[in-house]
Amino acid sequence: MINKIKELEKSSKLLDPAQDQRDEWNSQVLNYANNFINQLDTAKAFCTSEENGKDICNLDIVEKATKLSTLLESTTKNIDEVGLNPASSGHMGYIPGGGLYPSALGDYIAAVSNRYAGIFFAAPGAVRLENMLLRWMCNIMGYPKNAAGNLTSGGSIANLVAIVTAREAHNLKARDFENSVIYLSEQVHHSVQKAIRIAGLSEAHLRYIPLDNKLRLSVNELEKTIIEDKENGLKPFFINASLGTTNTGAIDPIEPIAAIAKKYKLWFHVDAAYGGFFKLVSEMKRHFKGIENADSITLDPHKTLFLPFGTGAILIKNKEALFKVHHYLADYMQDTTDANEEISPADISPELTKHFRGMRLWLPLKLFGLKPFRAALEEKLHLARYFYDEVQKIEGFDVGPEPELSVAIFRYVPKNEEANIFNEKLVKAIQKDGRIFLSSTTINGIFWIRVAVVVFRTHLEQIELLLEILKEKVEKLTT
Repeated sequence: MINKIKELEKSSKLLDPAQDQRDEWNSQVLNYANNFINQLDTAKAFCTSEENGKDICNLDIVEKATKLSTLLESTTKNIDEVGLNPASSGHMGYIPGGGLYPSALGDYIAAVSNRYAGIFFAAPGAVRLENMLLRWMCNIMGYPKNAAGNLTSGGSIANLVAIVTAREAHNLKARDFENSVIYLSEQVHHSVQKAIRIAGLSEAHLRYIPLDNKLRLSVNELEKTIIEDKENGLKPFFINASLGTTNTGAIDPIEPIAAIAKKYKLWFHVDAAYGGFFKLVSEMKRHFKGIENADSITLDPHKTLFLPFGTGAILIKNKEALFKVHHYLADYMQDTTDANEEISPADISPELTKHFRGMRLWLPLKLFGLKPFRAALEEKLHLARYFYDEVQKIEGFDVGPEPELSVAIFRYVPKNEEANIFNEKLVKAIQKDGRIFLSSTTINGIFWIRVAVVVFRTHLEQIELLLEILKEKVEKLTT
């Protein structure tokens, strides 16, 4: 048996390469990263090919090792050079972020050390770091010291945690679901609807509250609907508001909604995945009045803190409610119970095993300080407003509501063609061109094109380019 063990050890030690091998790999990956970043100025924001990355499937998993250079070449060809490039300054579709370089270094550090950040006993420093970041976010939102939260993979899981915590805080059982009522804006993000289903609340009544002329949830309609539901013997329990809808960047009136939630004893959740960190900009603070009265808040650092995908956060005002839902102690973890100086993420999260996400957030915040983040956010607000003003000066273009954040919607109204059909052609022409990527949406039957100015690399130069592309494509489509 000893001989067999030694034989296996010889092969298994290949998984722990020596420094010279690590240095070689590090050098190749660093060259890849630098080449990728350096060519962003000339690379397209969106591109397709006949193969569309199919060749990556030729590198399936086999017994024999493959050279890193081969793998990086395939990555460049089959992943980086096809589809949508989220790192591009020309990416203005959906709600992009860009991916700060120091965050990649943070992920590298977290992966190399492989610290388990779920339990304080296992990694007290890592847990302290993540909790410190969450307290910082709570402080931004005006939450008290006894608030809590956790770093998530994104807004979808954050919204799910909020809904499950609200369900348990209201002591809802399966027999109660069919009489329970959830209130949503007509512009609610679909991840909230998905979370409602996952949380087992499909039988609950979903009320989609109409919008005002700025596409914000109507406060009067909300209260009217709650009163009607209570009179009909139903149990209203949850209101979801958006601080920055995906479609238009609209901000629901937070303060009056919070007052209604308090009056009728409903859980009030604010989905601020997109708009939350705009509170760092002084002129935007007025939109956040009353958010400190929300029971829960979703934030996405991978949007408006420009981090790589996979960085979200949920904040819950009542720490005990969050703990009650998620805490569980297994027999094999009995050694960890004495170390409780900081609350463990595993006790307030669906996750037990988790990535050490805090490092990718902490490193750029410390390396840059807050000043450039504030500047970048304010710049994006001004760029969206500039585009909104300038596109109206081009003959034939119509716009939606004035941007409250950094999303604007617009369309071209042709003289001799149905507008929806024309704008579908226009957005496809822009995407095929690839220099700028825009997305579209439909609101009340009208096809709109969206410009979302969020990537930290997007500046005035890209907005001017977009305006020129619009003129160019409209001319081609109308002649």
